[in-house]
Amino acid sequence: MVQIDRRTLLGALGVGISSVSGCLGSSDAGADSGSIDDGSDGSTGSAAEGPPTVERSLPAAYTAEELEEASRSGGPPPDGIPAIEDPQFAEATDPPALLDDGDPVFGVVLDGEAKAYPQSVLVWHEIVNDVIGGTPVSVTYCPLTGTAQGFHRGETTFGVSGQLINANLVMFDRATEAWWPQMLATRITGDDPGEHLQEFRVVWTTWERWRSAHPETVVLTDDTGFARNYGSDPYGGYNPRNGYYAGDSFLFPPLTEDARLTPKTVVIGMRSANGAVAVRKETLREERIIEFDLNAVRHAAVYDESLDTGYVYRIGGGGENGDESEGTDSDDLETATLSWADGDVVVDGTVHAPDSLPFEREIVFDAMWFAWYGYYPMTDLHR
Repeated sequence: MVQIDRRTLLGALGVGISSVSGCLGSSDAGADSGSIDDGSDGSTGSAAEGPPTVERSLPAAYTAEELEEASRSGGPPPDGIPAIEDPQFAEATDPPALLDDGDPVFGVVLDGEAKAYPQSVLVWHEIVNDVIGGTPVSVTYCPLTGTAQGFHRGETTFGVSGQLINANLVMFDRATEAWWPQMLATRITGDDPGEHLQEFRVVWTTWERWRSAHPETVVLTDDTGFARNYGSDPYGGYNPRNGYYAGDSFLFPPLTEDARLTPKTVVIGMRSANGAVAVRKETLREERIIEFDLNAVRHAAVYDESLDTGYVYRIGGGGENGDESEGTDSDDLETATLSWADGDVVVDGTVHAPDSLPFEREIVFDAMWFAWYGYYPMTDLHR
């Protein structure tokens, strides 16, 4: 697979290096780059506690030491890509002028509060430290791997370390300075690495779809305190897809490669105590329901046409409750029959919305195939 450096690719896209100073490390408006423990909200130093963690068992192809050795600088220093620390929001009826209906947003609902985070803003910042439904969280996005994920942060905040592993964002928490690769949601530095962050679902969809499903939503604006060209994506674009997002070239090499899908193919990935699985998103759009066994445990991926997203449920027993819990995983439902009906899922004759089946719902997120396989080469693939 062709690999080119960031400068060559941005030049081919017609984007000057000075145009992407936010992605490459220029931090004005109060972000003090170069100091890994200098958080702009006052939660600095090792005296504060790190982010909350959960007891989980996730598949792992590499040791923490191997991952740290595989890290490489993405260009900017710590906090050189400045996280948004004081996010400002607009009502859905008065959205940012640059936000079009077909533009991607990352949607979150926590404790009844709905928020949307435009990709056009996060591509310049990668992390938003926010509070949703009274809970301190971080909404994160890595443009190089196409992954949007959410984490509980407790009393600390997350920043962009400037390091990449598997071309993927490596976050650090400002309380302990530990490294947390975004896709793994796992600490890889410090004493006794291996702790797992508490995750929540972030939905990759479009502004029109999110606003229609959640008319009460608010949306992140470009009033970030930083001078960035939020109308221009330094890597290309999604509406329509072009540049880095559409080609096969890498800016940074994956940990390992697999040619069953083209590198930027979007998959919906899930990892749990039962293993890892990737479902090609286009296949789920076509088939609506995909049932599979993972480590002899029955699962089902279902499509949500209203948001153009998917969910994965653990139907059989033998898993863990470390992710999202919806309904029940009662033994009575392990042999349930699932079918599709006009956008809903019928479970043994009872109609359910795709996001509320009576099973345990796992955390999933969209990802580029090369990045998912790079971290999870043991993954099952449904294509």
